[in-house]
Amino acid sequence: MSSTEQTPAEHPSTAPRPARVTAAAAVAGLEALALFAGGVYLLVTSLTGRPDDLTQAVTGGATLLALGLIPLIAARGLLRCRSWSRGPAIITQLMALPVAWTLLQADSAAIPGGIALAAAALTGLVLLVHPATTRALGIRPRA
Repeated sequence: MSSTEQTPAEHPSTAPRPARVTAAAAVAGLEALALFAGGVYLLVTSLTGRPDDLTQAVTGGATLLALGLIPLIAARGLLRCRSWSRGPAIITQLMALPVAWTLLQADSAAIPGGIALAAAALTGLVLLVHPATTRALGIRPRA
């Protein structure tokens, strides 16, 4: 082997992706889909229905669509074992926890959604901070 060749351990993109990284990408991808679905729902209902404030409803839908890009890009980066992708993925999980808490405080059908969101966020966090994930992404602890 010449000095210019890299072993799989030296180049994360050629090493096999651990299942934990794939699972973390799946969690982020599902969260992106949920944000996109919520955004589309808000936009469609605001344009076809009679919202109290059309501007606020459209802005809310557009915001959810824009926020959905963060976990989507993070999921793609995780699937490619890019070290930068862990930051946006962790931020997404941390942002989901207060939303889940708010849904759990509701006296409505939002409670199961809060449970699902809390479970997804906690699962995502555990997967993202696991040592196997950090190794696969090429993140080394500071000395």
